[in-house]
Amino acid sequence: MVTGATSLSLVRDELFTTMEETEQNLEHFIAERHNGSLLQQAVENLQQVRGTLNLIELTGAELLAQEVLQQATDIPAGAGEERDAQLTALSNALYVLRRYLENVDAHRQEMPELLLPAINELRQAGAQPPLPESFFFSVRLDQPRPPRVVSGEAAAADARRLRQMYQVGLLGFIREDNPHAGLKLMQRALARLDGLFAYEARARLCWIGAAAVEAQLDGQLLPRKSRKQLFSRLDRELKLILGGAAYEAPRSLLKELLYLVALADTQGEQVSAVREVFGLNALPFTDHLLDEEYQRLSGPGQGVMRSLSSAIREELASVKDLLDLIERGTAQPDSFGNLHVLLGKLAKTLGMVGLSSAANALQVQLPTVASWAEDSPAAMHDLHKLAEAVLYVESMVASLERGERHQRPAPSQSGDEGEAFAAHQLIEARIVVVDEAQAGLALAKRAITAYLESNGEKLHLANVPFSLQAVRGGLWFLGQERAARLIGACADYIQARMIETQQMPSEQMLETLADALSSLEYYLEGGGVLRAETSPSVLDLAEESVRALGLPVAA
Repeated sequence: MVTGATSLSLVRDELFTTMEETEQNLEHFIAERHNGSLLQQAVENLQQVRGTLNLIELTGAELLAQEVLQQATDIPAGAGEERDAQLTALSNALYVLRRYLENVDAHRQEMPELLLPAINELRQAGAQPPLPESFFFSVRLDQPRPPRVVSGEAAAADARRLRQMYQVGLLGFIREDNPHAGLKLMQRALARLDGLFAYEARARLCWIGAAAVEAQLDGQLLPRKSRKQLFSRLDRELKLILGGAAYEAPRSLLKELLYLVALADTQGEQVSAVREVFGLNALPFTDHLLDEEYQRLSGPGQGVMRSLSSAIREELASVKDLLDLIERGTAQPDSFGNLHVLLGKLAKTLGMVGLSSAANALQVQLPTVASWAEDSPAAMHDLHKLAEAVLYVESMVASLERGERHQRPAPSQSGDEGEAFAAHQLIEARIVVVDEAQAGLALAKRAITAYLESNGEKLHLANVPFSLQAVRGGLWFLGQERAARLIGACADYIQARMIETQQMPSEQMLETLADALSSLEYYLEGGGVLRAETSPSVLDLAEESVRALGLPVAA
């Protein structure tokens, strides 16, 4: 039996006719809530649609139809405003389903992942938990990890500090306050925990989690709400991991993390290793393609909005022509009534497309315009006020073409231009200092890596203390005394324990030093220097690492 996309053409006409009737019945029911027969007919049609999709085995489309059917069955006749969100989600889902099936029919290609946003919007409206991103993704989770050489032992204090490092980075990612820096900190924390737990079973989640964060970072995956929730869930699991070596990660969490690894278009070290172990092949779509395709499915698109914008502009042009005639005193007797009708129509149209502030700007003018007549001409002051409202509406209509909703710009404030210029120059200087500090920290981290890989060749460290002291001076200039002290402590450790002694520090101590530098790097990249009040926990984290090196930290 032929199934899937290839068999859709066999039932296409009847299926689309039934779906069109369903949409019409639902639209009429939304307008006539007490007409239960409209809703009942929609439910019966939905049962037929779901059955047809089940027969031809269009899995994603059938699932969406099933969700629509469940939600429609739950709505009673006479439903009030409390059901508006649910009815809107139903209407949107039917629209997406029809567009999706039209796409499958035209291109003979299924992509059920495109339907997940509509499915989850429905489930949210019905107070049900969302389906995970990996719902249509399959992978064998029991693949063994290759043998590896790991040095170091898991210390409770180190593990707690690394979880805190992950949390600091996670907060930056969730807030989207320099998420790139936050993801780097999260990735380092998970990779370090993986090394600390070595051959224990609990290291597996840290290993896969580090690859997923690398995928999110290097693959430039979208910061979706579901991914913020996923990495937050991973943090809660880290708490359990720290509780004992017998921990075993939930399979659902591992699958979600592996889906991100499969989705990302990147060849990072950790991503590549995990892909090889689990046999993850490239998916037939990218994250950004899914987003673009769903936007195309779920909305009328920019072409339609541009057409609507063009129509509104034509009506605005007619309004301006009438205003010009009235101002010059050459208006026809019916011009005043035509202007009132035109403005009322425009206000309703603007309200329907979401430009409520523009609609209100015209609405408040209607009573004044209604009082104008040939024997009672408009006052110049009123004409100017209406002209201002029309110009404001004209500027707002441009947002339709960009899919945005603009607010009226705030009036500029007058002030001392000289003082403002000086403040701007100071900000520019601070940014330059921060950039130089970031470069100095990056140089130090590369040098320490080279020192470790060369088995203690001190030549790699020759310029590091000087570079870090320069960073320290820059931070003092910015008034960041605490961060400056921590940088200075790191420079002292490198000078005293790595350059001036014969014995190379343990790998564990070198990793701890790198933790401190990574935390300070995040503080700089995340804007902590320019908004110090938002990042004290990052400096707490750096201070803990410095103390773990055995160095005193002055108050």
